[in-house]
Amino acid sequence: MAIERPRPFRNVDEGGGARHRWRPMLRYFLLSVRQLGDRAVVWVLVKSLALTGGLFAVAGYATYRILKKLFFDWRGQSAMGLAVAFAAVVTLIALWLLFRAVAIAVIGIFADEVVEAVERRHYPAALAAARPVPAARAAMMGAASVGRVALVNLVMLPVYVALLLTGIGTAAAFLLVNGWLLGRDLGDMVAARHMSRAALPGWRKRTGGRRFLLGLADALLFAVPGLNLLAPVLGAAMATHMFHSQPR
Repeated sequence: MAIERPRPFRNVDEGGGARHRWRPMLRYFLLSVRQLGDRAVVWVLVKSLALTGGLFAVAGYATYRILKKLFFDWRGQSAMGLAVAFAAVVTLIALWLLFRAVAIAVIGIFADEVVEAVERRHYPAALAAARPVPAARAAMMGAASVGRVALVNLVMLPVYVALLLTGIGTAAAFLLVNGWLLGRDLGDMVAARHMSRAALPGWRKRTGGRRFLLGLADALLFAVPGLNLLAPVLGAAMATHMFHSQPR
């Protein structure tokens, strides 16, 4: 199979027009979409969706059990329907607010498989030099990602509420904040295979602009129904192209 290597682009961290900043991300997205049919990528997609759905199902059932106990003590048997309704509403709200964080944490567990598939097709030399991320470290990175998302969005909550008066301010702020968070998480998934822990902080500092654009692009995918299910896998693939196609 011929190796399809993305063309190099100017370093987006050094500035340039908006079109030049977004062109690489569009190409990375298109390359990633083309690889969705790879068996390894499909398998990761199935596993990650199953695990994400399972986590929310368990959380929903636990919520129902807790509410059932509370409502039973309050209203007796007649409150069971109310408990089910409240549990469904709470689960749906949690799904809307936390799906991105949980999905990225889950894909972090399987990220090596997506990154390896992309490197096998496009960057075989890099694949040969890569160091697979141990499962324990991948799980720790996923847990840290969820913690960052929860903490940062909790701190930003008053800002989100205040911006409700603007109509679109809350959505814009949420997109920008979570784009920044996504850029870090997705970038680290790839960088961890090729850099030491000591080198990561310096790499993050040098690549802040391009990682933010990567995160913003993936955050937009999360906002589109249907595409949001593919966003974690597409984000990991796009991050791989970004890491290998631009200066580090």
